[in-house]
Parts: sequence; structure tokens; C-alpha cells
Amino acid sequence: MIKKCLFPAAGYGTRFLPATKAMPKEMLPVVNKPLIQYGVEEALDAGLSEISIVTGRGKRALEDHFDISYELENQIKGTDKEKYLVGIRRLLNECSFSYTRQTEMKGLGHAILTGRPLIGDEPFAVVLADDLCVNPEGDGVLTQMVKLYNQFRCSIIAIQEVDPQETNKYGVIAGDMIRDDIYRVTNMVEKPAPEDAPSNLAIIGRYILTPDIFDIIKNTPPGKGGEIQITDALMQQAQNGCVIAYKFKGQRFDCGGAEGYIDATNFCFENYYKTGKAY
Repeated sequence: MIKKCLFPAAGYGTRFLPATKAMPKEMLPVVNKPLIQYGVEEALDAGLSEISIVTGRGKRALEDHFDISYELENQIKGTDKEKYLVGIRRLLNECSFSYTRQTEMKGLGHAILTGRPLIGDEPFAVVLADDLCVNPEGDGVLTQMVKLYNQFRCSIIAIQEVDPQETNKYGVIAGDMIRDDIYRVTNMVEKPAPEDAPSNLAIIGRYILTPDIFDIIKNTPPGKGGEIQITDALMQQAQNGCVIAYKFKGQRFDCGGAEGYIDATNFCFENYYKTGKAY
């Protein structure tokens, strides 16, 4: 059973400057909840209650958010404003939170490796909080992926089709189709130019990884941009065993940039907040 979910959250959020100059990008509010809370709720709904967060300098707001504010609780106790804390109280009651710091930004692979002391020797999920994933009509993306892991027992990455001209923004896979939404990965390239992309199937910020990935990352040399890329490590894992790519059900919003963030806010306002589900 997968119990742990890792949130790499040490990045600078440069695509959203100047808003992220003094505030973690993971704390940007979508309606009335920060991005990272949506991610933790998705993890808990999938049965992952042990939350591990890789932070960095200037990220104390993340720890403060997933903690009790006694002054605030006392101030609004007995008022109609208490309803706004129902969601975060659920997370505090049902999840455990642990933290470590990434002192240098060396890529997503390095961020995941930094979380190794929090994860140990067991399979785990990875969520990139600025990829907000929703599926109002069914299971969340992580729930879908956990069910697949219970079947295949190997690393699983979430993918979606993108405009072929935008492959240089993503890790891109090619693979043998197992069914119309599942591929066995045969190739994986980090941010290829459109003419070099093996397909238009792009990796988004949801992963389930087996623990051997840590040693693979440790032995993975810097790749694209001089960073340690998780795609390079996963390609090695795919060559030595099996990595599954899953075309998930639902929608994904890239909240690392203004356009996707505004789309996510509009969607969540209409589908969650107005119905009371955002509480």
C-alpha cells in the first residue's frame, strides 16, 4: 500500500514573479485555498496520509499553513467563519507532515532525491502543486494512479496530449500502447524541440515511483539545463524494468503561469466554491 506523498516545493516560481518574490508559489490561492492544499487533499483522497514536503529558503508559510493557528481559532470560534477552516482541519487531523530543505536548486530529480530521508524504502507518490488536477465527475488523478499501481507494481507517470509545438515545455514520452490510456514507456525526452519530440504525450506533475528510483537518481548525471532530470532517471528505470505512462481522466491546469492560474480559478469557483465544496 502506498502511504506517502512527496511535494517538491523549493522552487522559486519565476514564471509568476513578482508575486512569488516573497511568497511560495505553492501558497498562491485558487479561490480561497492555496495550491498545495488542493494537492494534499488529492493525496489524502487517494489514501496517502503521510505528506512529505521538500522546502527551501523563504518557504516557512508552507509549514505554518499545515499547523494550528491558536489565535485565529480562538478569534473565530463560535462564529459562522469557522466553516472556512473545515477543510484544513480535516488535513491536520488525518495527515502527518514532515519537511526537509533543498539547499540548491538542481532540478526535479535532485528535489526528489532530497526527500529520500522522509520517504524511506517504499513506493511513494510525487505531486507538483502548481499542476492543479481536477476531476469533478470521478476519482482524482492520484486515486486513479494508485489503482493502476496496485495492478502493475511499477513506476507510473501521468501524461496528457499537448500541442506538438509546445513539447519544449515538458518531458515527452513514447511507448507501446497497452490500452487506449496506458503505455509502456520506451522513450522519454526532457523538453525536446517539436521536431525532435518522440510524440505529443507530455508528462505532468503526478508520479508514483518505486523506491529504487533514489539510487538511479543518485547515479544520474546532470542533463538538460545542467540539472538532474527525473525523466533521465525514469528512462533508465524503464530500460531496466518497466515504467507505465497513464493518460488520466480529468483536467490539468498549469498554475505556474498566469493564464493557467486564471483558468483554474474560474473553474474552481464555478465547480467547487459556489457549491460549497471548497470548504
